[in-house]
Amino acid sequence: MRILKHDEPNFEEKAAKFFNRRAIPSEVLRVSVERIISMVRSDGDKALSALTQKYDGAFISAKDLLIKGKDLSKAKNAVSNKVKKAIDISQANVKTFALRGLRKDWAMKNTQGATIGEVFQPFSRVGVYVPGGSAPLVSTSLMTVAIAEAAGVEEIVVCTPPNKEGEINSELLYALDHSGATEIYKVGGAQAIAALSVGTKRIAQVEKIFGPGNSFVVEAKRQLFGFVSVDLLPGPSEIFVLADSSARADWIASDLLAQAEHGGDSQVAFATTSVKLLERVRLELNSQAKRLKRRKQISEVIRNGAILVLLKSIKQGIELANAFAPEHLSLIVKNKEGVLPKLKTCGAIFVGSHSAVSVGDFLAGPSHTLPTGGAGKSFSGLTADMFQRRTSVIELNEKSLKKSIPIVETFAEIEGLDAHGNSVKIRGSE
Repeated sequence: MRILKHDEPNFEEKAAKFFNRRAIPSEVLRVSVERIISMVRSDGDKALSALTQKYDGAFISAKDLLIKGKDLSKAKNAVSNKVKKAIDISQANVKTFALRGLRKDWAMKNTQGATIGEVFQPFSRVGVYVPGGSAPLVSTSLMTVAIAEAAGVEEIVVCTPPNKEGEINSELLYALDHSGATEIYKVGGAQAIAALSVGTKRIAQVEKIFGPGNSFVVEAKRQLFGFVSVDLLPGPSEIFVLADSSARADWIASDLLAQAEHGGDSQVAFATTSVKLLERVRLELNSQAKRLKRRKQISEVIRNGAILVLLKSIKQGIELANAFAPEHLSLIVKNKEGVLPKLKTCGAIFVGSHSAVSVGDFLAGPSHTLPTGGAGKSFSGLTADMFQRRTSVIELNEKSLKKSIPIVETFAEIEGLDAHGNSVKIRGSE
């Protein structure tokens, strides 16, 4: 792991190499995803079967891509009551939070007396991608599908990659079905995003796509954006812990390791004004990592994507956090009221020592699908209102029309659009 101290020469430049970054796809990735999308466009379900065999090692015929009712029943029977209870509790929190975030219709009168407002309607058919490669992300089904159901979406189409035997984890299947998925397909990667976007014989096109994924999934969403709407481009996991001397080293290390176990290009960062705390966290990271199951993934992240920073001040930490725009930020400082309003680019903020980030991943209520790769400077995390389509409504009566005519005619004259002016003048001449 990298250790960086504020009094080092070129501190800002060194910090920027880690904290200021944008997720820019490589040319190899871009071309590979282009080819996958092209294959799905031209060969449809046949391409999905071929690509599933190539990338997931499982041969699945086109007719078997859809999960059948008997498979869902089998999964339900295989899942323990303990797991079902956990899913129920998490789902209840997620739906309650989602319902509070839905937009509500409104109307008002403008200066001329016209009635103006907005109505919010759920999308009719959405696609949800749920990763299932290195770990069956049961929680992601709750943080996406359950929100879609709460928003009133009628058709919720899920794509998730199968294992080498062509099967989907029973707990994941149960959670997807229980959360409200109306169709579940054994398709992963960029090919799943392509199928949802352009449609095939088996998988009908959707209106918007949601959910996190690997670099291929994110790049496919990027390339197909505009052809279909997408939520955001969430990539590898990130965490930034900002703490003063009041924090506990073992708890901080546990949060860092919880995100590091996602492996790959995940990034974990800890910044503090305390020399003693920084050293204790370093020791705890090494000690706790040895006792965890995903040591290989954790070691890779600790080696390539971890940084511990000794700060001159908490203010300097705030600046680093806003530059990093982390997916998760853990804030453990005495003056939380003074610091919290200054953190402006984080996907989600966990306040205080007891606010373990994993509670947000599995249970708290807000979706764990959050912006990564610096995208927090421009995007928010997944929210219920993303499943709603906004439509403006305008209604004039004779009185409000007459008040509007001279103003519209003035704009029409300025812009040289006499037909616009005539369309109101003709109504007012009666």
